[in-house]
Amino acid sequence: MFFTYFWPMRKYLHWKTYLVVFALTIVGFALYYFNQVAKDMAVEEEKRVVMLVEAFRTIAIGSPQAQSDVTFASKVITENTTIPLFLTTDKGEITSTQNLDSSRLINDPEYLARKYEEFKRLHEPLPYDYSTPGLPGKGYVVYGDSILLNRLRYYPLLILAIIVFFLLIVIIAISNAQRSIQNQVWVGMSKETAHQLGTPLSSIVAWMELLKDNESNREWISEMEKDVSRLQLIADRFSKIGSVPQLKEENLVDRLQGMVEYMRMRKPQKVTIDFEHEEDDVQVLLSGPLFDWVIENLMRNALDAMEGEGRILITLTNQPRLVTIDLSDTGKGIPKNNFKKVFAPGYSTKQRGWGLGLSLAKRIIQKYHNGSIFVKSSEPGKGTTFRIVFRR
Repeated sequence: MFFTYFWPMRKYLHWKTYLVVFALTIVGFALYYFNQVAKDMAVEEEKRVVMLVEAFRTIAIGSPQAQSDVTFASKVITENTTIPLFLTTDKGEITSTQNLDSSRLINDPEYLARKYEEFKRLHEPLPYDYSTPGLPGKGYVVYGDSILLNRLRYYPLLILAIIVFFLLIVIIAISNAQRSIQNQVWVGMSKETAHQLGTPLSSIVAWMELLKDNESNREWISEMEKDVSRLQLIADRFSKIGSVPQLKEENLVDRLQGMVEYMRMRKPQKVTIDFEHEEDDVQVLLSGPLFDWVIENLMRNALDAMEGEGRILITLTNQPRLVTIDLSDTGKGIPKNNFKKVFAPGYSTKQRGWGLGLSLAKRIIQKYHNGSIFVKSSEPGKGTTFRIVFRR
């Protein structure tokens, strides 16, 4: 029956889930075990307190004929070095204490009363009768838990904290290892792609030089040169993934304006692309080719999401400590539970998508530019806004 319900859910579970369940199981067993040990010790301490009660009574009514009993009772009381207690009259007046913190008794006037009330709440006071012929007397033993029992009760919490801490370290370590492996894979793929593009591009450039000898080819060669330049730029972008790019001060307005003009030439007729900015010169440390790649990727995703009709709006805001770029579209939107997933390597909503574009965009902005990129807002059927933040 268990597997009937569990098996369909297996695809929703992750290795971290199993790790957490395993750790919680260990913690559960540990808490149960130490709780049982603490209960057993509490019972044993109660028995010792009962013996102490009897010892106090024996000493109170002791006689020369029962000297051996008095000696044994004194030994029982003397050997109690762990259980703190009060001896009181039947009216609650404290007559004696044992195993309390002597320094606190001297320096803290409220210590005695505070401990007395604490012990009364912790255990039911045990009555004892120290009456002698002609001198009736009754009192109570009010006792607390020994230091060892208190430590044993808090020990499970310590174990829980250690296991949680260890679990966090393991999860972080494994996540970092996975992220490192993923990064190495993407970097390897990028560099290999750049290498594979470079070889045929060199041949195409050579063939174009030969074609230039024929004047009738000039017009076509001009267009081909534009496409080859674009391919060379793409190869250059791929080659920069994995190596630390050189950043230099650039005008972000010019960069964005250039990408807007480039995409306007390649957009569907029913799509408009607008760029809004309050200042004409916003200097930011950039790797121009990689930043262009990020913007181009976001805009191409927006065009795909709008399916040939809609509006893309890029808004640049310059602040003393931050520069923000909002890229909004009127496309089909992203469900809120996928806001972070869209940046995960391999995640794609396109049938032929590789799920690399936004993953590489995030790497470029966060790792190379020390900025951040995230889904600012989105609503299915109404559109999405991505935000890029550069910190001064």
